[in-house]
Amino acid sequence: MECTRIYTTSWQCFTNLPDSKHHLTSFNLQLFAEEKTEEATPKRKEDSRRKGQVAKSVEINSAFVILAAFLALKVGGPYILSELEKYMRFMFSNFSTTDFTIQDCHILIIQMGLVFLKTTLPAMIFILIISLVVNFFQVGFVFSTEPLMPDLSRINPLSGLQRLFSKRSLVELVKSFIKIIIVCFFIYRFMMQQSGHIPTIISADLIDTLQYVSSLILDLAFEIGAVLLVLAAIDYFYQWWEHNESIKMTKHEIKEEFKQTEGNPQIKGKIKERQRAMAMRRMMQEVPQATAIVTNPTHFAVAIKYKRTMDAPLVVAKGQDFLAERIKAVAIENRVAIVENKLLARALYSTVEIGDSVPPELYQAVAELLAYVFRLKKRLS
Repeated sequence: MECTRIYTTSWQCFTNLPDSKHHLTSFNLQLFAEEKTEEATPKRKEDSRRKGQVAKSVEINSAFVILAAFLALKVGGPYILSELEKYMRFMFSNFSTTDFTIQDCHILIIQMGLVFLKTTLPAMIFILIISLVVNFFQVGFVFSTEPLMPDLSRINPLSGLQRLFSKRSLVELVKSFIKIIIVCFFIYRFMMQQSGHIPTIISADLIDTLQYVSSLILDLAFEIGAVLLVLAAIDYFYQWWEHNESIKMTKHEIKEEFKQTEGNPQIKGKIKERQRAMAMRRMMQEVPQATAIVTNPTHFAVAIKYKRTMDAPLVVAKGQDFLAERIKAVAIENRVAIVENKLLARALYSTVEIGDSVPPELYQAVAELLAYVFRLKKRLS
């Protein structure tokens, strides 16, 4: 082997062949990369949301803002015209015949600012409320400072070129072209429908002409807004699909996340194994203090403990097959009575947990067994 080189995406090696020619063998490790085919877990979705990465369509905000702006203009149009008329009367009645001074200029500017606030502020507040409501219905309440954090990759020219010629940029360009074509088509169709009224406008009064043109503009704006709203709904579903695709996970990522949240399965298995061993040791330590062992005789063994101070007998140990043999072996070593009762052994094993009292429905059977054991112990003593 003449040389070995390792890169981030591929590794290459040159080998000496009999004809002394170097042959290049290249393996692209990206071919072995696991594809993101699994749906995002709730934790992944929550982490993405915490970072500010949510399914959101800017087109929906734009469409509702346009509709809200022209709706405010249509509803508040008479009020706006009234305020402008008052301002024009004030200006021409007070400053038309007098010398125009700096103080007059200040008064005009102040009055102009007041008129601007009175005419535009209600519409701006209405548009702001609509924008916030639409944004809330899209993504809910999301507060994240991560998008505001400085990121050097944003000012990197190479990263900028990658974003400029990325798949997302291409899709956005195609969407913009489609939107422009559709909007232009509806504008052209609307103008063709209204073209027959143009000769009547020319001969009409100025006020009637202005009213008709303003009504025409508002109708066109609402129609275009409705078209943009339909396109925005389509874009929202696309954004939702793209977001879900972008946060998909590989099987390895799901396993790693499970390890982080639930713990390593191997470690959890070891812990459970140790817990079972400790529980078994504690259980076997209770067998020598048992009053009697009820057996099946080979498949089940249940250790019962009873003292006169107890309200009811307790099951201090139980086991099946190998563990049953262990319980019986410990009982024999410690001279604990072993009684064969198949039905009672099965009933106790399946219905009573270790450390629990014998249920009332088994009192009579257990009492008869304990009475037999006490009589046997008394006879032997």
